[in-house]
Amino acid sequence: MDRKRDLLFFKDYFNYFYADQTAKVQKKILWTLRVIEDLERILEIYFKHLEGTDGLYEIRVQSGSDIFRIFCFFDNNNLVVVGHGFQKKTQKTPDREIERAEKIKREYYEEKKIDKSK
Repeated sequence: MDRKRDLLFFKDYFNYFYADQTAKVQKKILWTLRVIEDLERILEIYFKHLEGTDGLYEIRVQSGSDIFRIFCFFDNNNLVVVGHGFQKKTQKTPDREIERAEKIKREYYEEKKIDKSK
């Protein structure tokens, strides 16, 4: 099957989050990432735009009663840049997590601009 999107894991933000998870959660995260790559239309239970942000999305992973969110954004049409993740313990996504995701997004575009000018 042809992939609909490519994932780019920016720096080690995702890796640190992923390494902290149990094998069961890691397996579910990988399964969800494949859904993001492969499906033309992704159900909102797996992938959702964060309202009130400038193009931030959350990859949504649930393993048993544990809920995890991995922030990402698009660069060009089909490149999903994956940032950090966290375990969600409240109904509302904490502001500090959104601020961190926005900071990572700015950092990505600043570095991309520098690379283009070289």
